[in-house]
Amino acid sequence: MLIGDGESPHLLKWARALQPRVQLHAISSRGFLPEFHQLLPDARRLALNTAPEHGGGNIALVKQLPKVGAWLADADADWLHAHYLTSHGTLAWAAKLGWRLRAQIAGSAWGSDILVTPNRGASWKWLTKKALRSCAITTSDSLHMADRMRELGAGEVMTFPFGLEALPKQNVTKQPWLCFANRGLESIYRPERVIEAFARIVAMHPDARLVVANDGSLRAAVERLVAARGLADKVCFVGRLDAQAQAAHYARSTWFLSLPESDSVSVSVLEAMAHGCVPLLSELPANRELIGQLEDHEARGLIVDSLDDLPTRMAALDAARLGASNRQWVAAHGLFEPHVQRFLTRLKELTPT
Repeated sequence: MLIGDGESPHLLKWARALQPRVQLHAISSRGFLPEFHQLLPDARRLALNTAPEHGGGNIALVKQLPKVGAWLADADADWLHAHYLTSHGTLAWAAKLGWRLRAQIAGSAWGSDILVTPNRGASWKWLTKKALRSCAITTSDSLHMADRMRELGAGEVMTFPFGLEALPKQNVTKQPWLCFANRGLESIYRPERVIEAFARIVAMHPDARLVVANDGSLRAAVERLVAARGLADKVCFVGRLDAQAQAAHYARSTWFLSLPESDSVSVSVLEAMAHGCVPLLSELPANRELIGQLEDHEARGLIVDSLDDLPTRMAALDAARLGASNRQWVAAHGLFEPHVQRFLTRLKELTPT
């Protein structure tokens, strides 16, 4: 039983991976993306149609507990697989307790539920601990986040990247100074710092261009910053993109900028690397894990702790060679299917016979 946001492409990826392997049901705190309707019949889907906030305090979601508990009791699943611990994880353990479900809980952390929410105050920390301790097993996409989960009381933690379903084809010529950024235009992703970083790049390389995808509450402010910095002819805002359009931008771009203030291993960064991009990432433990070191001691990208020397550091890299190496690394370490199979094997081992 998947429990999460059925309007998220990330939950859909899990559903696509699980559906051929298990008898799958799904509960969504919101609605469901259209592809869910093709994957699961109506009888195996429950949409709660609420609008939860990732930080918690989701009273409308809690009010759905009687409906959720009754539905879960009827489905009688072996496992409840909750995605995002402080909302859907809470729903899972509350339903298990209130309806005395035999199901065990597996919890998948998504990032801010572990790295941000517990720091908001004692009640948030208690809620996160409660959710983690209710899980027989949890998953993390970085060693850094896995350590934090254990500090908060998690038991067994499986760590693997929330990787790609397949390696993309590569049939487009890279544009040497084309940059791409597609994280949300929200404060946690620091889009203003992306613009400031690009301003340094274009000052040294006037032919540089930046494509900014995605949307968010800061879009108007970021557009004003671009205009104020005299970059309107260098930066293109393209909004939210479907997978095909986004892949086309990855394919053409040489550089990928992702500079959030908090993050675990980002799917977007893995996608960019799979398309042969060189990532420029903020100074975070998970980012250092991700770009690592190659055999010749050159990292798979750059950690952007200072903007002053960024263009010089970029120019010193062999971006074409690094992009090819990044693609090979994702093929070896960043594909999702092998990890899903390992996860299911462990669930089977933990399921009473």
